[in-house]
Amino acid sequence: MPQDLQQELQQHFGFDQFQPGQRDVIGHLLAGRSAAAVFPTGGGKSLCYQLPAILLPGVTLVVSPLIALMKDQIDALVAKGIAAERLDSTLSADEYRDVMARFRDGRLKMLYVAPERFNNERFRESMLQTRVSLFAVDEAHCISEWGHNFRPDYLKLATFARNCQAECVLALTATATRAVLEDIRRAFQIEPECAVRTGFYRENLAVITSSVSADQRDTFLLEQIRHREPGPTIVYVTLQRTAVEVADRLSAAGLPAKAYHAGLKDDVRSAVQDWFIASDRGIVVATIAFGMGIDKANIRYVYHYNLPKSLENYSQETGRSGRDGQPSICHLLACADDMNPLENFVYGDTPTGEAVQSFVDDIFSRDVDFDVSYYDLSGLHDIRILVVRTLLTYLELQGYLEGGTPFYSQYQFKPRLASAEMLAKFDGERREFLANVFRHARKARSWFSLDLDAVATTLQQPRERLVRALDYLGEQQMLELKVAGVRNRYRRLKSPKDMTALAAQLHESSLQREAREIGRLQQVVDWIEGDACQVAALCEHFDAPLEQPCGHCTWCEQKTPVQLAERFFAPIPEQTWDDATKLRQQHPEVLSQPIVMARLLCGVPSPRLAKAKLRSHPLFGKLADVPFQEVLKRMTDA
Repeated sequence: MPQDLQQELQQHFGFDQFQPGQRDVIGHLLAGRSAAAVFPTGGGKSLCYQLPAILLPGVTLVVSPLIALMKDQIDALVAKGIAAERLDSTLSADEYRDVMARFRDGRLKMLYVAPERFNNERFRESMLQTRVSLFAVDEAHCISEWGHNFRPDYLKLATFARNCQAECVLALTATATRAVLEDIRRAFQIEPECAVRTGFYRENLAVITSSVSADQRDTFLLEQIRHREPGPTIVYVTLQRTAVEVADRLSAAGLPAKAYHAGLKDDVRSAVQDWFIASDRGIVVATIAFGMGIDKANIRYVYHYNLPKSLENYSQETGRSGRDGQPSICHLLACADDMNPLENFVYGDTPTGEAVQSFVDDIFSRDVDFDVSYYDLSGLHDIRILVVRTLLTYLELQGYLEGGTPFYSQYQFKPRLASAEMLAKFDGERREFLANVFRHARKARSWFSLDLDAVATTLQQPRERLVRALDYLGEQQMLELKVAGVRNRYRRLKSPKDMTALAAQLHESSLQREAREIGRLQQVVDWIEGDACQVAALCEHFDAPLEQPCGHCTWCEQKTPVQLAERFFAPIPEQTWDDATKLRQQHPEVLSQPIVMARLLCGVPSPRLAKAKLRSHPLFGKLADVPFQEVLKRMTDA
């Protein structure tokens, strides 16, 4: 470690001192040891990879699911003269080529990518040719099934880090219980002494909880915002349509409010983010995607219009306020009715036993080496894509399958030079190789398409060579390249002795995940109604207990627990059942199973409903305010 690390901090970032835990984590990394940083939101996790990235000789790969984090941090780094870039869906073809060229030739110090980027064989080929000094994984709790946001792609990141010979790994999260941290350490081979956890408590955040009814909530929110001094504000909601509706109501009341959610176009989301960062009183009404990694220290208010999905989500979202250390307010508008849609989405993610059996039969009827499209499997078996990936990951972890290198099934190119001009730039065998590739291209109007597997077999050349050649021609701007249709390779290592038993076990795993998610929702309710300091209870949940009550939460101020109003179960109109019966008769091939009808009526999307174009039917979501299990029971008894 440099003796003048403090000086490096001052020189590059303008800070006089490290925040708690930062120096320890950075010291481990500069000594070549992998580390974990469990810091609260606003605790300075990003510096733990940004400063080492400057001091280490190779490139630092930062893996994050958050485009907002990438864009915001890169703007700040570039302003400091640090060579940082990102690869995400918002880049044009020319921008992508420029970033990859700088990555390959070592001109970048930091490259931000999403976990899905490792599905890109072109990117992995480039990664193998580049010295990766640090492999930083943000939101590392996603690797753990015990975490609140398990993502199967994260389980493979440890393998990718080893494959690219990353010299050390940094795992970062703000929300890791003891079990989650153990999973992180095990996956990335981090020694116990290199897992640094700092305190969870932040004394500048007032944690306020108000019990409200659904019909009072809009008026109450407006009153609270108007009553308080203006300041940058985030209002978190569950659904995209709620974000738009609430933002419109606040805007109509004369407040500077905009909606933000994943359904907006990239340029609209970017414009909202830029507006919010520049504003000293802007209000963003957003789904949970907003705020992660955004470098805005003066957020004064975070409202939860809807109940959060878990204590982990709540802690992440409230943690985005008051990062400048100034007093800030986190106000939860607690309405028990929110449990209905939140539970419905959990139940909707759980595949039926029949669907899992169909999935298992399909997978083990294929050749030893096979490739699949997650999208196709999802539609075929009526299992949501995330669950398809999770089931395949379970089969890998149990030794039935081995995942291979994903690849694109479709390669298309548009020449920018005549083929003779391109070939004239090469000699000998390379020229002949490219000429043979071009001969196998099929032309449409202006784009040529290539079946890379077929061409590789015909020419008796490795597929990787074709990928590298096309990528090189694209970088040199001799042609424009498009890829699509990710297919995932697998090899069957063994077959189950009893496929029925295996399917039952996988279905049971899905039911256990469902129970965990429902349990997390109940934890939120129990925490709201708990007869004790709410902040201390949160700290205890994250293994960082407080020695005494905080003094600035609702319980500490009132010394009485918050009592939620009784949960409202909307009556089910008989006309709805009559309409549902008629619809079922019209689409027996789709709606024969009670659970599929329950999903439609509760507004829970599924591949089968999407394929049948039933998500736009008036009955879709008609019973969104009714518990999923109540609707399912009624459909089963019908």
